[in-house]
This record gives sequence, structure tokens and C-alpha cells, in this order.
Amino acid sequence: MLKRYKLRNYNFRLVFYVTALTVLGIFVIGSAKHSVQDKQILGLCLGLVVMVILSVLDYSFILRFCWLFYFGNIGLLLMVRFMGENTKGSTRWVSIAGIRFQPSELSKIILILFFAYFFMKYQEQLNTLKILALSFLIAGVTLVLIKIQPDLSTTIVTAVIFVTLLFIAGLSYKIVFGVLAVSIPAVIIFISLILQPDQKILDAYQYKRIMAWLQPEKYADAAYQQLNSKMAIGSGQLLGKGLNNSEITSVKNGNFLSEPQTDFIFAIVGEELGFVGAVAVLVLLLLIVLECILMARKAKDLAGRLICCGMASDRKSVV
Repeated sequence: MLKRYKLRNYNFRLVFYVTALTVLGIFVIGSAKHSVQDKQILGLCLGLVVMVILSVLDYSFILRFCWLFYFGNIGLLLMVRFMGENTKGSTRWVSIAGIRFQPSELSKIILILFFAYFFMKYQEQLNTLKILALSFLIAGVTLVLIKIQPDLSTTIVTAVIFVTLLFIAGLSYKIVFGVLAVSIPAVIIFISLILQPDQKILDAYQYKRIMAWLQPEKYADAAYQQLNSKMAIGSGQLLGKGLNNSEITSVKNGNFLSEPQTDFIFAIVGEELGFVGAVAVLVLLLLIVLECILMARKAKDLAGRLICCGMASDRKSVV
């Protein structure tokens, strides 16, 4: 159950990169909304404890419980559906024993662990219709439960992670090229259809978000956060305005960003730490991804490679 290795083989570089990025995030989040900083500090401490515990366990032992993890995750997503807390039109949060969290974020880790086990077990049969159909069905249940929250962005990120795992596991290039030959024209047709004013494919809020991304000036009401974030990042220039600054010209201080401590935290990084701080965040993320890929090359089996590459694809999605 426990790993047997020498201390010098422990990946202290990855620990340093993750800790440095998290500490930087704590300072930035504290500047965006001071009331949540203590929670982030507690999260760092608990996260380090969990990381150390899991790092000394053999992942082969953990993967024995993958089906338990999978069905437990489905149970949490169902709890969100029927007992979750509605926030601004979306039901994504659930509270258990006073702890409030998003099961959709946990879903990404659970799927990585589950398919690391599943694809290694059926490695020789991966390119058969039966295994491909079963894997898409298993992943699809999770994706549908996340999508109906609604949480389109997490659904897309989770789908990207699944596709990455499938490719790394050894999906045939014939299937890859065949899917691309069908999917690329399908995506073009899909985009052309949703661009029609009377389209019925997407919900109204999803349509506006996509159009706000494509034509932010035309859909300024929906692109409010996007446009103000660009303004904030640009105003930081090279070195930024400093954390917890009191400048009246600050986009953050002017309350032009709603909930800046969440999805648009990078705007605070750009404004208060400038170009240098923004690059530092991206470099740390890149180093974490590269470290995961390097560990994947040294993994003892396919499951180890899939866990490393799955975590790397999750970080890449964040970038």
C-alpha cells in the first residue's frame, strides 16, 4: 500500500511550484476579497496534508476503489441536482457537515482516477466498439449531470480531460482521424447554426456568452466582465498597481468586476501585479504541466501515465 522510495526521489520541484502558485493566489484573492483569504489559507494547509498522505500511498492501491469513487461522485452530483444551493441561476454547490464545495470540481479528479484504472484494465480492447461505447457512457453520465447544473465551462474542461486520457491510453490514429474528419465539418455547421438569431440549440444565456466572446463590443451587456477584465489587465502595465492598493482608478476598487475572487481572478493579477505577475502565474502553471508530463514518462504503467497526463490536462485547461 505504501510506496518505497528514497527521499531524494521525492518530487520537491512539483511541491514547490504548486505551493508557490497557491501562496501567490492567496495574496491575490485576499486583495480581491479579504473575507475569503482565511478560507484559502486553510485550504492550502489541508491540501498540503492530503498531498503528503496521498504521495506516500501507491496509486495502484487507490485505484482499487475507483468504482466506489465513481458512484460516490455520481451521488454528490445528484445531491447538487436535488439539494444544491442556487446561486445566480446555477445550482453547483452543496454543503455536507458544514463544508460547502462544488462536486463538479471533484468530478475531474475522480474521472482521471477512474479511467486510469479502466483504460489500463482494457488496454488491449481499447479500440473495440464495446469498450469505446462503455467509456463514453460512463463519462457521459458525469458530463450530463454537470451540464444541467448548468455549468457549461466545467463540462467542456471535463470532456477535454476525458478525450486526453482516451488519446494517451492508445486510441487508434485511424479513429482519431476519422473523428476529426467528421467533427471539424460538424463544428463548422454547429457554429453557423448557433449564430442564427432564431437558433434553438443553446439556451439564451449560453448563446449570449458565446456571442459576447465572439463580438464583445456588440454584446457589451453580456461581455461586461470580459471587457472590464481586459481593461484591468491592461491598466496594470509592467509592474501593476500593487496588491491591496487604494487607487481610485483601479477597476477592482471601482467595483467594475463582480465576484473578482472567482472566475476573473486573473484580471486582479494583471491589474495589481502587472505583466510580470501575470507571466509568473502562467510560467508556474506551465512548469506544473511539464512536471506532470515528465513524471508520466517515468511511470511504471499506463495507469500512472494517465493520472499524470490527466492532471496536466486539467492544469492546461486552467491556462
